[in-house]
Formats: sequence, C-alpha cells, structure tokens
Amino acid sequence: MTASSHALELTAVAARAADAKGGEDLVALDVSGPTPFADVFLLVTGTSERQVLAISDEVQDRLVEAGAKAARREGRENGRWVLLDFGDLVVHVFHREDRMYYGLERLWLDCPVIPVEPMVQASATDASQ
Repeated sequence: MTASSHALELTAVAARAADAKGGEDLVALDVSGPTPFADVFLLVTGTSERQVLAISDEVQDRLVEAGAKAARREGRENGRWVLLDFGDLVVHVFHREDRMYYGLERLWLDCPVIPVEPMVQASATDASQ
C-alpha cells in the first residue's frame, strides 16, 4: 500500500509551510502500510520552543487554507513536540532534543521515505516565475 495522492498533496503544503518558518530536517514517512489511521508522518525540527510553535501554527494555517480539517492538536502548551493530526497526514514538530530522544525515524524504520525536498523546491520555482 502507498500513501494516497491526497495525503501527498497535504504533505507538500505542510512541508512548504514548515520550510517557510525555518523548519529543519524535514522527513516524510509513508506509514500507510503499518497504520490504519494515517498515510504520511511529516517530521520537522525547530530550534526553540518558540520556533516549534511558529512552525506548527503556520502548518496548521496553511493546511486549513487548503481545505484540510484538523482532527487533533496536541503539545502546544510546552512547545517541545506538537502533533497535528489531519487524518491522512500527521505532522510532528519537534524541538531538536526531543526529536533525537524519541527517534520516530528509528521506530518507523521500515517505512519508505517520501522525498520532501522536491515539494519544497517546487514552491520556490513557482514563486520565482
């Protein structure tokens, strides 16, 4: 099984939003095989609590503008790990230390990685034309 086109479209919107706020080390994982509740996990790193919150706010705003409905948002109060659940897409915005500690990439090691850089670059190319 592979991620749906809808999930990939949402991932592109979220990746561009995270990149616009300085999100680092963006990794998208196709979790459609092992999980019944999502197709893609997007992992993003922020360098401070304030940046984690800014990234998560921007991602949520852009996804809502794109017509996605947020099912759940957790972790806003601490700014260390914010989880945004949009059904097909779940975005995890971590503070650098927490991302290393929890190591979601290790937990989902068997899941295919979805290239994020072309999604972000496509937006930059569109903007320059």
